[in-house]
Amino acid sequence: MAQAPYRCIECNSEAYELHRDYRNGILKITICDSCQKPVDKYIEYDPVIILIDAILCKIQAFRHIIFNTKINIHWRLCVFCLLCEAYLRWSQLQGSEQSSDPADIIRYTKEWDFYGMFGLAALELGVYMGGVLAFLWLVRGFLKSSPELPMLLKALLLSSYGKLLLIPAVIWEHDYSPLCFSLIKLFVLTSNSQAIRVILNCSRRLSLLAVFVGLMFETCAPVACQRLQSSMPDFLLFQ
Repeated sequence: MAQAPYRCIECNSEAYELHRDYRNGILKITICDSCQKPVDKYIEYDPVIILIDAILCKIQAFRHIIFNTKINIHWRLCVFCLLCEAYLRWSQLQGSEQSSDPADIIRYTKEWDFYGMFGLAALELGVYMGGVLAFLWLVRGFLKSSPELPMLLKALLLSSYGKLLLIPAVIWEHDYSPLCFSLIKLFVLTSNSQAIRVILNCSRRLSLLAVFVGLMFETCAPVACQRLQSSMPDFLLFQ
């Protein structure tokens, strides 16, 4: 029997259709056989309402986006978020270097620091994802369903959309910027945890633990890079 292409946003049961077309413009939302609720009420909602529910980390909105829509922008969203994070780090790096020469602004744009920050952000993201996946692989015996790697990666990347908030945080820079960045990081981790719950249908405690393990791996990545760089011979380092 073929696998159902959709999921009920209320009970996570499989469904073969979201609505039924009775012609002449008459559509009826499919009712779930398990919970007797609409399989996906969001198909009638405005995208703005869906976005608000996703920001509120409602599990129904996450199920709708991940299972019942054909959104394939996760890789482009990932690259854009990495660019935002790299620009933030690069701006902080350049802001720490005081200079009164206006020509330095042009010189800074030609430096490779931005690409280095992009590479570091990509490395930290890869290590974070690897830590989450490694933890879930170790505890796979306690999961209700085996994790599907492509779907899990897609969910994690889509749920990292909160990094886009770095753009206004950089534009409207103020004394509370570090606090804003910490809150954005917390929001992204919370969204990642909710995405893991949706994909694996697991408890909140397990998803939070997976995110915590990934965060620990991500925190250790820059330290390992610095130690590796300090241990390399001088002729291998870029001047």
